Amino acid sequence: MSKIEKFEDLKVWKDSMRLATEIYKQMKDSRDYGYRDQIQRASVSIPSNIAEGYERQSNKEFIQFLFIAKGSCGELRTQIYLGIELELIDKEKRKQMLRQTREISAMLYGLIQTRKRNF
Repeated sequence: MSKIEKFEDLKVWKDSMRLATEIYKQMKDSRDYGYRDQIQRASVSIPSNIAEGYERQSNKEFIQFLFIAKGSCGELRTQIYLGIELELIDKEKRKQMLRQTREISAMLYGLIQTRKRNF
């Protein structure tokens, strides 16, 4: 395992960036502007809060922003479920996106616990 020197080194940040990119690609042609904007905001909030927390001055602040990112991950999963019900998300991508949100949420939980114990 390589040393984490910047937020870009965090796997959870990389994975959440990939998911946010996929959400933007999936929603680019959506004419439901309210839904599109909400799901895009939720998706980009995850890596943004990880990055902002990492750049803060204290471990306590970093943990706080990780909790915000985890909350945004739950919001995103809810938006995906809504998109499934409204048939706004490609059938091929549904399960993958839900799986990714669960994995990212679990990684965030693990990182929060590690930061609480070791820093």
